[in-house]
Amino acid sequence: MTKNNTMQEVTRLFDFPYYQLEKFNQKDALVTKYDGKWVATSSQEYVDKANAISRGLLRLGVKPNDKIALIAMTNRTEWNIMDIGILQIGAQNVPIYPTISQEDYEYVLNHSESTHCFVSCTDVFEKVKAIQDNVPSLKKVYSFDQLEDCSNWIEVLELGADTSNQEEVEQLKASVKPEDLATIIYTSGTTGRPKGVMLSHNNVVSNAIESSKRLFIEGDQLRALSFLPVCHIYERMMMYLYQYNGVSVYFAESMDKISDNLKEVKPQVMTAVPRLLEKVYDKIIAKGTELTGIKKKLFFWAVELGLKYEPYGQNGWWYEKKLALARKLIFSKWKEGLGGNLCSISSGSAALQPRLARIFNAAEMNVMEGYGLTETSPVLSVNDVRNNGFKIGTVGKLLERTEVKIAEDGEICAKGPQVMMGYYKDPDKTAEVLVDGYFHTGDIGVIDEEGFLKITDRKKEMFKTSGGKYVAPQLLENRFKQSRFIEQIMVVGEGEKMPAALIQPNFEFVAEWAARHNLEVGDPETMVTDEKVLARFQEEVDDANTNFAKWEKVKQFRLTPDVWSIEAGHVTPTLKLKRKIIKEKYKALYDSIYGH
Repeated sequence: MTKNNTMQEVTRLFDFPYYQLEKFNQKDALVTKYDGKWVATSSQEYVDKANAISRGLLRLGVKPNDKIALIAMTNRTEWNIMDIGILQIGAQNVPIYPTISQEDYEYVLNHSESTHCFVSCTDVFEKVKAIQDNVPSLKKVYSFDQLEDCSNWIEVLELGADTSNQEEVEQLKASVKPEDLATIIYTSGTTGRPKGVMLSHNNVVSNAIESSKRLFIEGDQLRALSFLPVCHIYERMMMYLYQYNGVSVYFAESMDKISDNLKEVKPQVMTAVPRLLEKVYDKIIAKGTELTGIKKKLFFWAVELGLKYEPYGQNGWWYEKKLALARKLIFSKWKEGLGGNLCSISSGSAALQPRLARIFNAAEMNVMEGYGLTETSPVLSVNDVRNNGFKIGTVGKLLERTEVKIAEDGEICAKGPQVMMGYYKDPDKTAEVLVDGYFHTGDIGVIDEEGFLKITDRKKEMFKTSGGKYVAPQLLENRFKQSRFIEQIMVVGEGEKMPAALIQPNFEFVAEWAARHNLEVGDPETMVTDEKVLARFQEEVDDANTNFAKWEKVKQFRLTPDVWSIEAGHVTPTLKLKRKIIKEKYKALYDSIYGH
């Protein structure tokens, strides 16, 4: 069957596995590692188990429009089976970030009035159990892992083993319309209470189908490695996109095991956030630094060449000749280290440093940056390596059926089938961002003469100094993070006389640097006030400041003694800075900069 004949059939999210079964009938549709072994679920099993879940949920009294919460620490097969099982009966899936606070769990479960909750493991279960009594709507909690004091999700599968109510499932499926609500995604938000973004089946289906036209992967038996949180719409939309394109999805065990899993799975495609690509790049450079003699010279010659990369042979034939040699001698080894087959990495969630786009693409691991928000399901635009659809420093061209207008203040306003239905139970906030059918993104950007969208800053994050000058912190931060000494940085200075920065050092690298220079710098607590360390950081800051206007330059900085993490609340689950919280945590440092 050709895709065009069948495309009409995928109009609701639960149509994807059936489409996959009919068109690709994969042995390894979804693959998760249990007790050290990769366990595959076929397209047929996927559909069968989803139907069993639907029948089981109906027997538990779940009705259309009931909300079912899913909370998983890592991506896994069970999550996807539950997703389809919930959606088929007209209920809604409410995915929750596992790392948010107990208070936020309570808020989201109450606000959504979830009737059942499925958790992955002990860590999540303990947090839910602690607030369960404060959530009157919540009837029962089930877990995917075998836990002593929690019912297991297998009970729901077994409850649905008897197929006598499958006819009811079919009727409910038939009554779900594309424009019906499918999921409520509570944005982790860098400020305030989470907002419940309502996405319809059509919002996400249209986005998966349009985005799949931009994903360039060739060959049979394609594999993806999935590790970004599936509770985030970016990875979830990609799940549906993979199913639509016959790509087997392997779920990474954890962030720490990614490099092992890449070598085992050898995927052609994965999604990433810039932070991860920065870490991969830093690790590769660290290895190159350890080389000696001619090997080291060759390594850094290739890096330097890669950092000048422009697509489509724009650098001329002599550059391409040298690049071919660099690929053979150096970059092929990089690729091997990431499994050997990786040819497409879609990057989103934050701005990608152009140098990373250059070097990864020079190494023939095509990093394609895209742009979107939870409210736009999520993709609005994305680069595509084919047909001159790729331009470094941009987030690509708009998807088909997507329209963008740039407001007078530079804000990007978007219209298209992927734009959300609104915020759950919050008509006022919905009316603020949805005006005349256009969603106001809060991002500032321009569309160039070739139709590429370029994000210049977050409207909410730009600030004015007391001198009335505008500062775009992300531009500064991306430049500063090119330093191997700097792990994380937040530029501050709203309403103050000058920009400054709070910096989390790359403690490992600082320790290595100190050892090379026979310096004693102690633990992180003492390291961040050590005069020699501060002098070295000043050099990095001066270097990064070079190309910025006088009023934009970071005039002072302070080093923070701890690692900025999701757990400690410095960053969101997709690794965006929680600016307000970081500022509060380091209030004393901030005050010492501005003499408050």
